[in-house]
Amino acid sequence: MTVTTHTTADPRTLITPELHARLTARIRTEHPEHGERSDAIVDQALAFLAACAANPRAGLGPSDLVDIGWHTFLMYTREYAEFCDRVAGRFIHHQPDDNPVESAGASGLAVTIAAIQEAGYDVDPSLWPMAADCSNQKCSQCHQGCVDSPGK
Repeated sequence: MTVTTHTTADPRTLITPELHARLTARIRTEHPEHGERSDAIVDQALAFLAACAANPRAGLGPSDLVDIGWHTFLMYTREYAEFCDRVAGRFIHHQPDDNPVESAGASGLAVTIAAIQEAGYDVDPSLWPMAADCSNQKCSQCHQGCVDSPGK
């Protein structure tokens, strides 16, 4: 009898523990209302970025909470650029979508969540609350309408 175990990738291996600590500390300072979830926010942002790396033309977009992690990482420009080069082989551009409701289409959260899972990462449903109910108009993008800019 063969037993197959399912293992998922650990997003924390994508950056140093020191950088992870710096990112979570900044989230706790700048977003105290989400301080207790800062570790999970950073982890899901890293998993999201790994999915963007694996799907360069998909225009994936984060949830509101995961976007906090992406915005925080972007502030550390040197570390973010190095991460992008190492993980994606390209810079993962942060592209605001001025009309996220109109642009929903294929870049919806369901596509993003599937891409994260295909990349081997777990999805924390508490940080992707719209994933369970995409009946609202913001289902497709984060609150800023941010996506990985396809083809850049």
